[in-house]
Amino acid sequence: MDQAPRSGTSPRVLVVEDESDIAALIAYQLTREGFRVETASNGPDALRAVNREIPDLVVLDRMLPGLSGDDVLKSLKGETATKGIPVLVLTAKREQEDRISGLELGADDYLTKPFSPRELVLRCQAILRRMQELSTETGGRVLKAGPLRMDLGAHQALLDGNELSLTPTEFRLLEALLKRRGRTQSRRQLLEKAWDVESDVSDRIQTRTVDMHVRRLRSKLGDRGDWIETVRGFGYRISVPDEDG
Repeated sequence: MDQAPRSGTSPRVLVVEDESDIAALIAYQLTREGFRVETASNGPDALRAVNREIPDLVVLDRMLPGLSGDDVLKSLKGETATKGIPVLVLTAKREQEDRISGLELGADDYLTKPFSPRELVLRCQAILRRMQELSTETGGRVLKAGPLRMDLGAHQALLDGNELSLTPTEFRLLEALLKRRGRTQSRRQLLEKAWDVESDVSDRIQTRTVDMHVRRLRSKLGDRGDWIETVRGFGYRISVPDEDG
């Protein structure tokens, strides 16, 4: 996928939903709040829309004809130009296993149908606020630990000078661990910091979601993956040596 330009000052949201009445409702609510909204009814059209102009946020239904929402999400997160786009997943599935699978694929949040249009707007605003805070309030801040360096303003993580290919969620998770280097954090704490998920999320979702992302983060750290230590029965901590090797 070629690099596409980002939108201007008014946040642009791409709504990918095959049910026209739901898509129209979402578009109406978001437009009322000042968003620029484009809709797509299937996966291929969604990817073409992203290629034309990178949106500030994608609202993505999982149950799409042809190319599924999960496939669209994988495609977005698999491309350098689009992996940083935040995604809010809509799903009609109610089982916990299905609810969290979108997060495991790299989504920033999910909402189960039927949903409150006002809640959807609030969640979109919260996601964009987090992204704005990451790009402005952390501008110029750099976290360093041994051969690991995180430039929060540039949203870049380097290991031995080589850039790590991290999703936004993986980046926030590594940031949360590194800010409390050497200190153990519970899965609940990591959920609240990396996902901004409220603390009433069930223990099952906490365990599955955090553990999956920790495994992926360890994999991307390669032979330094053991820096992220499991504290059995509680959570995780990161211990980075000041002098590597």
